[in-house]
Amino acid sequence: MATDGGFTNGDWKKHVQMFAEKMKRCAGSVWQTMWKVGREDPRRVLHSLKVGLSLTLVSLLYLIEPLFEGIGQNAIWAVMTVVVVLEFTAGATLCKGLNRGFGTLFAGSLAFFIKYIANESGRIFRASFIGAAVFLIGAAATYMRFFPYIKKNYDYGVVIFLLTFNLITVSSFRVENVMSIAHERIYTIAIGCGVCLFMSLLVLPNWSGEDLHYSTAFKLEGLAKSIEACANEYFNDTNTEATENKSSEDEIYEGYKAVLDSKFTDETLALHASWEPRHPKYCHKFPWQQYVKLGTVLRHFGYTVVALHGCLQTEIETPRSVRALFKDPCIRLAGEVSKVLMELSDSIRKRCHCSPEILSDPLHEALQDLNTAINSQPRLFLGSNNNQATNMLALAAAHASEKQQKDSAVSLSSVKTDSSALLQWKTGRAGEQLKEADRKFLRPQLSKIAITSLEFSEALPFAAFASMLVELVAKLDGVIEEVEELGTTACFKEHKHGDQIVVTCERSQTNAVRNNLPSQGID
Repeated sequence: MATDGGFTNGDWKKHVQMFAEKMKRCAGSVWQTMWKVGREDPRRVLHSLKVGLSLTLVSLLYLIEPLFEGIGQNAIWAVMTVVVVLEFTAGATLCKGLNRGFGTLFAGSLAFFIKYIANESGRIFRASFIGAAVFLIGAAATYMRFFPYIKKNYDYGVVIFLLTFNLITVSSFRVENVMSIAHERIYTIAIGCGVCLFMSLLVLPNWSGEDLHYSTAFKLEGLAKSIEACANEYFNDTNTEATENKSSEDEIYEGYKAVLDSKFTDETLALHASWEPRHPKYCHKFPWQQYVKLGTVLRHFGYTVVALHGCLQTEIETPRSVRALFKDPCIRLAGEVSKVLMELSDSIRKRCHCSPEILSDPLHEALQDLNTAINSQPRLFLGSNNNQATNMLALAAAHASEKQQKDSAVSLSSVKTDSSALLQWKTGRAGEQLKEADRKFLRPQLSKIAITSLEFSEALPFAAFASMLVELVAKLDGVIEEVEELGTTACFKEHKHGDQIVVTCERSQTNAVRNNLPSQGID
């Protein structure tokens, strides 16, 4: 059989087949990923097509001969502008496009002024003047980037200003026709920005304000699911499988994770929404500041949900027999809190004020039932005898007596030679190190004994869980007030019953926004 480099023909065929199968699996994985990304949010497909169409339009400046003769090689700046400026939402495109446009315009105007002054002087003074202007303008513009307001709203525009100003000013010293080149570049950048704004605002626009609106509703819904899942998991009587426990933990974690990680996303979407014009569908100005304020309140509410989740993972667990005494009122209370959050979420989705009876009687009744159940079991939280306390005092007294005896033995004085004194000093240091090591070892043991000897120690984890539930009820008022203030500022309509079909449709849009949120940001 023929061989080649130690491989037989059969080996080669085997390797080719393995390579073909590997490429086939890779292609299948890529296709599945593409399908999943597009199915999660179809707007991603539309945005990709819009970018492709925009690049094709600006490429006509190269492809059509009359346009190329008028603009020349500077047409590439229009392509670069589309690649950099065209973003997923209209607000992000407006922010970057207007920053780029105004930055280029101001830089060109200032560069023309500097060139006009420099041309009126000799060559040596001209070089010195251009160098000084570049230094002063560069230092001043860079220092302005540290201003919080400038950094938040116009940082990209300042960067483009610096780049354009230095290109035109420095090039004007060596290139004679730099002004005509600058004019052509400004024109091509304006063409690129115009194409981006047209595609973002007029062709199936995606609004940052809408994304911020639906992401807020999604966060309320996630908190509601986390609270309900925490209560069900804490009072779960059956021994579930590990996979089911992991699934429950993921559901709890994912619910409040979106809230805790939302600060940067909320501020970014709010910034882009502030650049957007008033929507034709909603004539009022978008209250992006109120959405940011509501997001802050939801994050503080989410911290309590995290603490509630932490009660499921304590080192000392309350016996299930004790938990069963409070199962019904706790699950009922958690369900009522989740119900309120879901109603707030629906009111934001439908852009209507929440129901006046949102803090309904069942919530107060569930809270009262939990209070009654806790008061009916005082022995779980208050010790009924002093036996355990006596044992603890005896243990502490014995430990103190032993320590006093050791201290008195060391304090005995005697006359010693230098060598014996040195030996005792070394022995004493070794003994102190040994005692220190013993203390480090004994302290956690004593702490464990102290905790487990307390009669109510096993009830403490449940007390923490119940207190977190009550804390959630107390913080509901703040969330409701912020949602109502948002509704007043955004001119939400009055509450109406029904309209289930609209809710279902808008929930699907909320899921699409949620899947797209991690990709949002400021470049």
